[in-house]
Amino acid sequence: MTSASGARSRQLPLAILLAMGLGVLVAPHAGAAALVLGELGNVTIQLIKGIATPLLFLAIVRALATTEVHGRWVGRLLAVAVFNVAVAILIGLTASNLFAPGRGVSLHAPSGADYTATRFDPVATLVALVPRDVITPFSQNLVLSVVVLAVLTGLALRKVLRDEALTSQARAFVASIEAAYAVAAQVLTWVLALVPVAVFGVVTKTVATHGMGALAALLPYVLVGLGGLVVHVLVTYQAWLVLYARLSLRRFWAAARLPISVAWGSNSSLATLPATLEALGKLGVSREASAVGACVGTNLNNDGIVLYEGMAVLWVAQALGIQLDLVQQLLVAVTCVIAAMGVAGVPEAGFVSLALVLNAVGISTELLPVLLTVDWIVARGRSVVNVLSDMVLSIVLDRMEGRQFRLPPTG
Repeated sequence: MTSASGARSRQLPLAILLAMGLGVLVAPHAGAAALVLGELGNVTIQLIKGIATPLLFLAIVRALATTEVHGRWVGRLLAVAVFNVAVAILIGLTASNLFAPGRGVSLHAPSGADYTATRFDPVATLVALVPRDVITPFSQNLVLSVVVLAVLTGLALRKVLRDEALTSQARAFVASIEAAYAVAAQVLTWVLALVPVAVFGVVTKTVATHGMGALAALLPYVLVGLGGLVVHVLVTYQAWLVLYARLSLRRFWAAARLPISVAWGSNSSLATLPATLEALGKLGVSREASAVGACVGTNLNNDGIVLYEGMAVLWVAQALGIQLDLVQQLLVAVTCVIAAMGVAGVPEAGFVSLALVLNAVGISTELLPVLLTVDWIVARGRSVVNVLSDMVLSIVLDRMEGRQFRLPPTG
């Protein structure tokens, strides 16, 4: 780890915690300024997410063009990702059934609240994978379409590199991709320095608008959601690392400290991609595994979103007095997985996909504005888990290739 990276990994978590605490203290006295601070925070987060999508495209093209990625990676990627997602949704549903955080809740949607969501259509989602042009996927943060474009571009570039007549031009194009990626990563690094300011603004606005009373009333919901995410990380991911990858947990968590901090502050696993790749490099994970696990597989590694959705759907059902049987909960589980893939990468992806799932299973969305008052807390937990999912999947894929983890040479 470079001294600069080490300083970031130590300073960012503390700065974010201080920003959150300061926001809670300032909120009661902020008045109208709280709304301005909140919007400034939202602008910073939106800027981060706007840079993240083209950065993902460049990372995938760069990886496919400059590293040897074999077809066998795809099957392994799907197998591990599906297993992790299945465990995540199981934990989410089990936690909600066991603790029933929505039972006896007397909260209601704010007067005049109107939260609408489009009914989830699996066929339309599949059709939307095919980009109609090269601009729309980036302007609308359609991550699945961006991944498709990037994979096609990267594979085409690999083929062109083998054509002797075009090799020099292709290499120049690869060099431009490398440079563009470095520039985008540097811009994102600068913007991420504003994350504590953004967190301060968002927390100030949220607490000033809704007060701490909303947090107190929804505390069981927050605790069950975050608790489920913690269980998934400590049990599922650490089991992969210790029992299969044979990787030191101390070494893993030391490397993961920076991406965790960035994910918590930016609330975006895409925006964390450079930090994620940096951490995987320091663990000695190959570029092939990092490319497949953290870049190409980004839309499959939504364990945080899926676990949250399973828990939250049952919370809404419990709060509305609806009893879901086993078959209905299985439908919830399948819909959660598909919906999370369809919206990953958009702002508040977990919350948006929750609305889609509720509509798909015929449950009212009237309580969603209430959940939005505390979603800024749970959302950051989702992003952290999604980043850790990227890291663990990359490590497992590398281990499947028979590689031993070692620190990269220095100097």
